[in-house]
Amino acid sequence: MKKSFLLPFLLTIFTATIAAQSGRRVTNPPPPREPVVETPTVEAEPERLNPISGLSMLPDEILNRELKSIDQGSFRLADFRGKIVVVNLWATWCGPCRREVPDYEKVRKEFAGKPVEFIGLTTENPRTASDKVRQFVREFHFGFRLGWADAEMAQMLMNGRRVIPQTMVIAADGRILSHWNGYSSGQSRSRLHDTIESALDNAATRQER
Repeated sequence: MKKSFLLPFLLTIFTATIAAQSGRRVTNPPPPREPVVETPTVEAEPERLNPISGLSMLPDEILNRELKSIDQGSFRLADFRGKIVVVNLWATWCGPCRREVPDYEKVRKEFAGKPVEFIGLTTENPRTASDKVRQFVREFHFGFRLGWADAEMAQMLMNGRRVIPQTMVIAADGRILSHWNGYSSGQSRSRLHDTIESALDNAATRQER
């Protein structure tokens, strides 16, 4: 009798101890680390975004913000008024960005000599990622005008969607013509090409009037 009573008693104490320890682990988990920027793990159809903050024009706060170049110097988006401006947000660790850059490079070459400025802004930290970024640029022959987008600039351009890659096409007068995130090998290149071509046609028509 004593043995049969003692065994269930010990099991009850052991179970209660395990439950208490388990409860401590569940109720006090380590704080999660929130990523600065998210990136799709697979290719997906590019998603069209609404203009920044519901605006159809880039605000002066963005146009006149100084951007540090990857190599040296600096520039502003406002420096390219009168041109179609393509802005691409990317990072070296972003898989879709690595597949997108070669496609976008083909588009850039197709419009060589046209009033179109191609700008690539990396969301990485220049103090820790300079070597990786320069290696990426050499490896992929990335011919865009390249600069660093600090956290505030990236947040403004991303329109609240912390996802890369993102692409924006801006008309010669500063209007936002199109803005999308994501990459698809079957759509992104043609979408960028067609948007630029349409913008150039519209600019030429306005000049004729």
